[in-house]
Amino acid sequence: MVQTIEKLQSEDRLLEIVELFPCQGKWTEEDYFNLPETNKMIELSEGRLIISPSPTPKHQRIVKKLSFLMDEYIEVNNLGEILTAPLDVRLRKGVIRKPDIAFMSKEHKRRITAKRWGIPDLVVKVLSKGNKRQDRLEKFEEYQIAGVPEYWIVDPFQQTIEVFALENKAYTLYGKFGIGEMAHSKLLTGFQVAVDRVFK
Repeated sequence: MVQTIEKLQSEDRLLEIVELFPCQGKWTEEDYFNLPETNKMIELSEGRLIISPSPTPKHQRIVKKLSFLMDEYIEVNNLGEILTAPLDVRLRKGVIRKPDIAFMSKEHKRRITAKRWGIPDLVVKVLSKGNKRQDRLEKFEEYQIAGVPEYWIVDPFQQTIEVFALENKAYTLYGKFGIGEMAHSKLLTGFQVAVDRVFK
């Protein structure tokens, strides 16, 4: 009997906490930025809070390698700044994403605030098993609509890197690169990376 009462009280407390937060579809940017700090990967899209599982060590190794190589090129050539997730990137009102890697050119540094980044010049997404569809469809469209000039999709399962460049407000495949090939950027003229080095 005592355990039943304690369980009911616990459920009531949980319900009170849940009621403090908006329903899915009703989240605002203010709600999002008022969330307590967490190590969870949380994004906001069209009023929905999207919580992704923590990335795998393999995923993080790929992000580490590619961001290191990109950062080195960007630093040497004084092109701007590169950061990795978790980083809030505001694509438009109500849409905040956390790309694995984001590059902001020095020409657009005004888009960087103390709290978040505005629209970057290049984003990289390393696919995860549970998020492939979202990264290839939903996020692809959001980055395209926002006008992000270049979007890289890094696929650890197929061991490929796809580079999409924005032309006439739509992404076109600039190149798909596999093992034994050099992936290169349209935006970062002269930057190239061996696909083998990213995955191995």
